[in-house]
Amino acid sequence: MASDNTASEPLLASPNTISEQPAKPELNPKTTHVEFSGVPGALGISIGLPILIYVLYYAIEGPTNFEDFSKVFDVEALAAYLLWFFGLVGLFYIVPGRVMEGTVLRDGTTLWYKMNGLNCFLVIIAVLIARGFITHGELPELVFVYDHLLGLITSSIGFSFVLAFFVYFKSFLKPGKTILAYGGNTGKPIFDWFIGRELNPRLGMFDIKFFCELRPGLFLWSIINAAMAHAQYRKFGYISDSMILLNVFQFIYVIDSAVLESKNLTMIDITTDGFGFMLAFGDLALVPFTYTLQSRFLAQTPVNLGVYGTIGVVGLKALGYYIFRSSNSQKNAFKQNDPSTAHLKFIKTKTGSKLLADGWWGVARHINYFGDWLMSISWCLPTGFHTPVTYFYSLYFAILLIHRETRDEAKCSEKYGEDWVTYKKQVRWKIVPYVY
Repeated sequence: MASDNTASEPLLASPNTISEQPAKPELNPKTTHVEFSGVPGALGISIGLPILIYVLYYAIEGPTNFEDFSKVFDVEALAAYLLWFFGLVGLFYIVPGRVMEGTVLRDGTTLWYKMNGLNCFLVIIAVLIARGFITHGELPELVFVYDHLLGLITSSIGFSFVLAFFVYFKSFLKPGKTILAYGGNTGKPIFDWFIGRELNPRLGMFDIKFFCELRPGLFLWSIINAAMAHAQYRKFGYISDSMILLNVFQFIYVIDSAVLESKNLTMIDITTDGFGFMLAFGDLALVPFTYTLQSRFLAQTPVNLGVYGTIGVVGLKALGYYIFRSSNSQKNAFKQNDPSTAHLKFIKTKTGSKLLADGWWGVARHINYFGDWLMSISWCLPTGFHTPVTYFYSLYFAILLIHRETRDEAKCSEKYGEDWVTYKKQVRWKIVPYVY
């Protein structure tokens, strides 16, 4: 957080000055604490994660495709990916949507955001349904995605690098006016490029970070899943119950994200983090091409869950969703002083805030993360236990949630001080009750 440099004692008057104005907080303070071990970590992640995507691709496809490197650099796939990305940019401008105000920035201003993600996604779905009728279910677009998946991976990774360089150099165009991310102003180009130097890179009202947070990656995630289900039907003559379940689960997640698009305005990704290679790569490449490992496996190896298997997976999904939604709803109701939360115990902090230490939030400090993680397991279980590769998402998500929890803890410790220590004594567990 920006420090408050307002003077707390009388100012000394110089012979020529009666009084002086108190110093204003610095707009872009120098970053003193770096994550991921600084430059070495940034380089390691920037090189290692793209390689990991290719490793996971071949882990699913099998060693028989190692010799087919012509698909790695695919001009048709590159053209298709650019059409996809900039087509979504076009929909952003064309499709109607309400305009909302974001959080107050450190210079006292606010930004406006157009919320039409759901409408854009519905347009894409409508086009695919119409194409299905026209082509009698052949859907050449889905066939293209399946056949050119490796080229699409390369295109998305390459585009992530280009976009990261674009926003990095753009952040220098208006020195003194551009708000930089607290974590991305180290003065070390490699790290700032990786973590994100500018807080809100924009072209007019088009917010690059907010756009990439949801649309290109999450929407493509659903398209790839649909392409895998389509491929399974073409190859085996049916779509397995596991494939149907997986598509439904993950489609619900994507549509839910589109419905709740405005909630992203208060997420740490938008309010605090800069937009650099880390977020660009995560949004555009990592999400659509690693979160679909399960459907890509099922396209080649159908798994039939049966009635009891389906009930078990649906039950785990429902339990995770209940914990996630119920805990978040309870927290939001408490913040709004809803009468339904009047009986819940809390800790009054010196800042005037209240730390909820009862109900769901008396079980674990981040109990909503536990529900989220249970849902991630339910996405992997439909693949059975043939390979650990399809459980990558659940493992990666656990690491992501623990990292996020660590950041949250540090932020709260700084903000609440001794009150946070008291809170931790009352609510012992971080995410998983009686485990962690």
